[in-house]
Amino acid sequence: MNSQQKQASAIPVIAYVALGSNLEDPQNQVRQGFDALEDLPNSKLLACSSLYLSKPVGYLDQPDFINAVAKLETSLPPRDLLDALLAIEFKYGRKRSTPNAPRTLDLDVLLYNGLQHDEAGLTIPHPRMHTRAFVLLPLTEIDPDCEIPGQGLAKDWLLRIEGQQQQIGKLT
Repeated sequence: MNSQQKQASAIPVIAYVALGSNLEDPQNQVRQGFDALEDLPNSKLLACSSLYLSKPVGYLDQPDFINAVAKLETSLPPRDLLDALLAIEFKYGRKRSTPNAPRTLDLDVLLYNGLQHDEAGLTIPHPRMHTRAFVLLPLTEIDPDCEIPGQGLAKDWLLRIEGQQQQIGKLT
């Protein structure tokens, strides 16, 4: 991270985090994820979406997922935010065996203050978020005018992938 990014991160910014689970009481896992986000240092949880039930993507032979999105105000730099999210995943039993495998809790940085950033293990905006209704539905619920840097409005992308919405159900 360059010095300009470090300076900017000392001032609170808005970040969005995706939450997902399909193991060990997924609804409760995602709710515990919200609670853990509330306890992040130098951060404030501003909004939590409803919970959404969705079919798996990629590896299909696994249980359905519960997905949600949280809006944070944080002064954590992007890498520190990711490290904090990975620590939460570990605390709640996340095992990283294979890509798209079943998981107790998955936390992904989706957006960070309009930043476009790419480094090993961290790409912002999340590189596939604009193609996944299970991310866009909860994101646009808490921020209908959210813009994905380099891609445009999240709600416009949601219209483009309209067929995916039939596989997603709002729970709460």
